[in-house]
Amino acid sequence: MLDYFAIFTKGGALLWTLQFTTALKHNPIDALNALIRTCLLEGRSSDSIFTYAPKAGAAQSLKWTFHNGLGLVFVAVYQKTLSLLYVDELLQRVKDAFTEQYTAGSYSYSHFNDSFARILRDCEVKADAARRAAALPKAAATAVPPVKPGVTAHIKGRTNGVTAKGQLNSSSEDSSDADDTIAAVSAANGVGSGGSSSGEGSASASDDDSAAANGANGVGEKGFDMTKLKAVSRKAMGGPPGRRTHAAARREVEKSSKDKDSKPSPQKTKKDRVWTGFGRKDEDVGRIDYTEGAPGGQTEAAAIDSLGASRMEEEEADYDDEYEIDEEELRAVHGKVSANGVPAKKGLLSSFMGQLALRVVGSNALTAEDIAPALEDMKRKLMERNVAEEIAGQVVDSVAQSLEGQKLSSFTGVGQFVRQAFEEALSGILNKRQVDVLHDIKRARARGKPYVVVFCGVNGVGKSTNLAKIAYWLGQQGCKVQLAACDTFRAGAVEQLKTHAVRLGVPLYERGYEKDPAKVAAEAIRVAQRDGRDVVLVDTAGRMQDNEPLMRALSNLIAVNQPDLVLFVGEALVGNDAVDQLVKFNRSLADLAPGAAMAGNAKRRIIDGIVLTKFDTIDDKVGAALSMVYASGAPVMFVGCGQTYVDLKRLNVKSVVKSLLK
Repeated sequence: MLDYFAIFTKGGALLWTLQFTTALKHNPIDALNALIRTCLLEGRSSDSIFTYAPKAGAAQSLKWTFHNGLGLVFVAVYQKTLSLLYVDELLQRVKDAFTEQYTAGSYSYSHFNDSFARILRDCEVKADAARRAAALPKAAATAVPPVKPGVTAHIKGRTNGVTAKGQLNSSSEDSSDADDTIAAVSAANGVGSGGSSSGEGSASASDDDSAAANGANGVGEKGFDMTKLKAVSRKAMGGPPGRRTHAAARREVEKSSKDKDSKPSPQKTKKDRVWTGFGRKDEDVGRIDYTEGAPGGQTEAAAIDSLGASRMEEEEADYDDEYEIDEEELRAVHGKVSANGVPAKKGLLSSFMGQLALRVVGSNALTAEDIAPALEDMKRKLMERNVAEEIAGQVVDSVAQSLEGQKLSSFTGVGQFVRQAFEEALSGILNKRQVDVLHDIKRARARGKPYVVVFCGVNGVGKSTNLAKIAYWLGQQGCKVQLAACDTFRAGAVEQLKTHAVRLGVPLYERGYEKDPAKVAAEAIRVAQRDGRDVVLVDTAGRMQDNEPLMRALSNLIAVNQPDLVLFVGEALVGNDAVDQLVKFNRSLADLAPGAAMAGNAKRRIIDGIVLTKFDTIDDKVGAALSMVYASGAPVMFVGCGQTYVDLKRLNVKSVVKSLLK
């Protein structure tokens, strides 16, 4: 049965509610607020169902529908373990009944209780009858006794029996099909009809035809002679047939190897490369060696100071372009193409009237047919910008639900109206609540504990490099940073992080390879707290989302150390795989952690933020940002846009939205 039903406006005014149970351990309004924050404000209206997991009590499922013309939202809440088949019909019928009684500005609808009770009773009776009707064919099917092998049964005028060979024939039609198949295979393989049994005499004509065809090609009844092929191959190799060819070849190889061993090879010593040319003399060119302690090497502090301030503090100008209606959009909206797919030619008057009809406000509410061409065009644009196909479809469906029933404003075209709706939806998805890292670091410092950040992601996305960029930015903000080398799996990972630590002038805690990453991180946090460090940046090994042992190790590291922030590092180049990566990382962190089954939903850790790398290599294909945020619900906190430590920025949401829709 239902737990709760609510009707409220898109502005947040609660019009009518009805609660069916008093056994809930939480306030029903909390579930509605979670729905608004997670789905409605972020443009996830295409989701068919939303699951609310309270801190205490069983999880609940929420289904909803809109009335866009009046700005109303109808929500049904019930236990997740129940399977209520009538909820969709109930929402539609309640919406139709309530809109007839709705009056703008009125907030008292107690008289709607009787209408709702009648609709709910009808839906429950209809669902129960449908369930019983669906169970009847199953019962009738189980009453028919099965046919045992070897027993002749007559079904629908066809005889099932056993042949003389002991093979079960299902029907005469199946037997003829099988004979035709055998004949076709025999013809293709060059096998004649001489070996066919007496029971297969019906296929003799086709066998004769195939034998004649094979005879024309030089193939006999017994198939191709493989001995001829072997003889030809030996002759083509230029050697005599038989085993003498292999013995002679072996003797030649042994003789050549002895000759090579008898001649001593000269000793070669590696010489230093001397770089000449480029307008310089040989004596002016020094050693190109920048290792520690090498002569002529520059100090790391001077190299770091010369980079300047991090680009995290830059205020970027918003990308802006005026919306223009081109010929492609006009064709998409009006659908005016010729029979062969070429756009039909239009005269001056018809073109002017088409523009006028596009921009003048319509008298009726928008329907699904009115906005379908514009939605298809927007979906194509999103996928061209590297948005995952699944995410693009969900965003388009969400916008379609929000547009149906609305009326165009004055002098606004359908295409422009749809574009504005997409801008609002995409901005709502990308403008998630950001984590104020600097503020949280100050709060952790006041408690006397370091602020712990764990970096995770798949292989080769740039975790260590962007960890160093964030360490450089935090150092410029006056934070004392310590690095923790918890990638004990990949060869060279500790040395790579050690190089970054030396260049940045920050301490590094490492214990080499083949150690437990969770223990290394715990020791690093204790050392940082003892030394008075503000931030601990934990580097982890790259792992594919399907590698369960490595994912279990990562979830164990996070569960043991309870970091303040878990960042997923992903490439801006990835497309559809972004959804799979984030969904499986979140699932593994929640399910594979020790004691996850007993911990409950409130204590499970998932991805808190996203670091988007290689953003300078994608031009306008910025769709990975949308895919990652939509799939995980986590914000993009940092954007890597270059090779140096200063190349770290915040995500410019307006620029990304304009790039997606231009």
